[in-house]
Amino acid sequence: MTLIVCFFVWGTAGIAADIATPLERAHAHNDYLHERPLLDALDHGFNSVEADIFLVGDRLLVAHDFDKIAPQRTLETLYLDPLRRRAQKNGGRIHSGAAPFRLLIDIKSDARATYAALAKRLASYADLVAHFDNGRFEPGAVEVVISGNRAKDLIAGDSPRYAGIDGRLRDLGGETPTHLMPLISDNWKSHFRWNGKGAIPAEEEERLRQFVQRTHQEGRQIRFWGTPDTSAMWKVLDDSGVDAINTDDLAGLASYLAGRPARSK
Repeated sequence: MTLIVCFFVWGTAGIAADIATPLERAHAHNDYLHERPLLDALDHGFNSVEADIFLVGDRLLVAHDFDKIAPQRTLETLYLDPLRRRAQKNGGRIHSGAAPFRLLIDIKSDARATYAALAKRLASYADLVAHFDNGRFEPGAVEVVISGNRAKDLIAGDSPRYAGIDGRLRDLGGETPTHLMPLISDNWKSHFRWNGKGAIPAEEEERLRQFVQRTHQEGRQIRFWGTPDTSAMWKVLDDSGVDAINTDDLAGLASYLAGRPARSK
């Protein structure tokens, strides 16, 4: 009896992960802090997650702080390997019928050394990860974007290159191609005073609209970190067209996005 019940529960969880409705604008901030890194986000339909990494020896370990690292929590075991298995199972997609999945990797240790190790690691996942080589962008089930300590020149000069750069609002108006800098992220509190309660002031709403418009005009996507997890905040970000809505509350954002009226294209 016990064996049958265990098999049923495991099998149901696996199926649920595959048939979750994709929420292409849902981004799991500090995803690795959840009970089941990556898997909880996938079960809620999230199409973007964030993993912080440290280079320790030749291993890429996932943690928010150095004193929290554990040898078994590698980038491969928590993210790259399960994503590869998922893509193989779903015909080359993480979520069937959805846009490529974003893996935002926040480098916490030395920028150049960590990226060099990461680039070698990603090359062994060329069947999974989108890359740029010989002037051509080759799509993949997963698109990797580097945040945190970013060795911009090293990343830009890499060939083949298996990751893009997470830009900042100050990078708008530059000449960096979109395949190299597909995403613009910034600290909400550096640009806005509204804290997600009540109504956003009109001048801040207009500032947000302009940030989104400028980013989209350049063919990039936009995200803010440090946004409070409130339905009012999610609605403002959603209505303004922010592409990646940052959250630590997976169930809350999933419920909001699933229940809101469909946005016009």
